[in-house]
Amino acid sequence: MYRVVASRAFRAGAPQKAFGCWCNLSRSAHTLPFATLEADEISGSKPGEVYNLVQGKWTGSSNWSTLLDPLNGEQFIRIAEVGEKEIQPFVESLSKCPKHGLHNPFKSPERYLLYGDISTKAAHMLSLPKVSNFFTRLIQRVSPKSYQQALGEVQVTQKFLENFCGDQVRFLARSFAVPGNHLGQQSHGYRWPYGPVAIITPFNFPLEIPVLQLMGALYMGNKPILKVDSKVSIVMEQMMRLLHYCGLPVEDVDFINSDGKTMNKLLMEANPRMTLFTGSSRVAEKLAVDLKGRVKLEDAGFDWKILGPDVNEVDYVSWVCDQDAYACSGQKCSAQSVLFMHENWSSTSLLSKMKDLADRRKLEDLTVGPVLTFTTEAMLEHMNKLLKVPGSKLLFGGEELKNHSIPSIYGALKPTAIFVPLEEILKDGNYELVTREIFGPFQEVIGNTVNGTTYAGLRARTTGAPQNHWFGPSGDPRGAGIGTPEAIKLVWSSHREIIYDYGPIPGNWEIPPST
Repeated sequence: MYRVVASRAFRAGAPQKAFGCWCNLSRSAHTLPFATLEADEISGSKPGEVYNLVQGKWTGSSNWSTLLDPLNGEQFIRIAEVGEKEIQPFVESLSKCPKHGLHNPFKSPERYLLYGDISTKAAHMLSLPKVSNFFTRLIQRVSPKSYQQALGEVQVTQKFLENFCGDQVRFLARSFAVPGNHLGQQSHGYRWPYGPVAIITPFNFPLEIPVLQLMGALYMGNKPILKVDSKVSIVMEQMMRLLHYCGLPVEDVDFINSDGKTMNKLLMEANPRMTLFTGSSRVAEKLAVDLKGRVKLEDAGFDWKILGPDVNEVDYVSWVCDQDAYACSGQKCSAQSVLFMHENWSSTSLLSKMKDLADRRKLEDLTVGPVLTFTTEAMLEHMNKLLKVPGSKLLFGGEELKNHSIPSIYGALKPTAIFVPLEEILKDGNYELVTREIFGPFQEVIGNTVNGTTYAGLRARTTGAPQNHWFGPSGDPRGAGIGTPEAIKLVWSSHREIIYDYGPIPGNWEIPPST
């Protein structure tokens, strides 16, 4: 958990049945009709189980891996991990989908309406307190964050589904026509699916990222295979069951649990026409080469906040800095990694207020919690390297959390900030060190631009923008977006042009000379 400071000085059921059960759900029925587990009952003595979905059937595996509870180390979830010798059903499933997709403007257009209906039902389901609480608590169990942060992820997903109810799905496939050169000639542009596609998503947003990308792919007529980081895939497995309950055809999506090597082999053999990857830059670059550029990427970012010379609203700014750096223990794509302060801020109480706010964060309410991709040792090692930079100093944090039972494969660090002089950052060897992304509660104090999405103004928050905004990289033709109609059309469809020319042929037409 660092930030660096730099300164100048459900089971499947019929869709109509889903509507019939809503009144019971809202009265807090004990068991949700789609769910196969209770989020609060998962434990070492009653582990949850995560299955795969292929060709419309839930399946196990010859190899079941076990996850440790990130809060106490219990073996609390069993996952049916597909091995390299078990990928053939998934390869065959994708190969059955033609390159013109499951639907398009000329094929099965009624499916656009089907997905509008599915979105309506799923959005309503997520709006019910018992369903919302189920997913909120399930997120907390595998990616520990505060209840409000986990609930926010559910609410964003619910609002996204609301946005694509009714006719909104077919509006995504809106075409256009341009007059031709003569009577009967027109050019028409259509949004066309890729057909078989793949989606790979990370651990930090177990529900929001996979649902938004999955539904975008389905809206446009694609057949996706979805892989979510196994540490959190139980969340999306339960969401798949909810979507089936709301009418999603079980054959439309395959869901796989595997390690990276197996997934890479599957991609090479199945050869999907497009793969969406959200995660580390290193893996993103490998996939771009392996898949010959047929990728859209939403990769990692080192995110800056810049405080200019005009000092005001110090209380508010300090709160924003704390929230952007340390909410979800810094494990957000948009988490503030470095804060650049103009020297005018150095004479204010900003840093002391940031320290006070960081000190409020407690493991008990998960306002600070386990770091799932860095160990405590690795983060402290990085901190010590930064502190060797001349003029650098520890502002606050820098210690392992007290009285915790977080297993050693994860990280447990107090919210941490380190000051590094700006002139030192620019020296050879220091820049790479300072700008190394630590996906945890760790910052160096600097700026406010995230992966091509810029948050500007006094109230700008990298982690507090409206749910309907575009998020994704800029300046790279492989860059993906998420959450908006523009993002869905960019990532999950391509342009197809059809020229109509029906005549009539002029009455006096003759065969012209050769040209």
